[in-house]
Amino acid sequence: MIKNIKERSEVKMDNCISILMNNFNTLRTDRASPSILNSIYINYFGNNVQLCKLANIIVENFNTLKINLFDIAISKNVQTAIINSNLGLNPITIGNDLKIILPALTEEKRKNYIKLAKNFAEKSRICIRNIRRNSNEQIKRALKEKLISNDIERDLQNYIQRLTNSYISKISKVLKTKEHDLMNI
Repeated sequence: MIKNIKERSEVKMDNCISILMNNFNTLRTDRASPSILNSIYINYFGNNVQLCKLANIIVENFNTLKINLFDIAISKNVQTAIINSNLGLNPITIGNDLKIILPALTEEKRKNYIKLAKNFAEKSRICIRNIRRNSNEQIKRALKEKLISNDIERDLQNYIQRLTNSYISKISKVLKTKEHDLMNI
């Protein structure tokens, strides 16, 4: 049971960090990256399908993405979805492909991205703290049911707190790196 609580807490906290990293990848810098299109879904035969599953997305150069669609018939749908995505991108049709030239980021846009990054980081910190709270509740329940002793309860809560501090620290480091990437381009 003790091992189960520790492992579950760590796995859940790892998932919070993974979600944060995925959210950070959607924030673009001046470098082109296919991950900025991860939040775009296309209506394909009645299902919402992620764009990256319907096309090859290639970095052509530092500020250009090339989208090679598997099904050319959905080209208009893809263009509309990209334009409506609030990413500030405008795809251009060239033959059977779409090209997206990323505009340079303004100072204001960079600051907005940093605010968004801080918001993502805070949500991750809240997620980590909620996991800590749930783990501590499980530990207290186990103590109340006399499945563990007071010493084990104290050791487990200390372990969960150290784990929480470690993941909160990771979030701060990742945020600092992302802020640096956004401001120093």
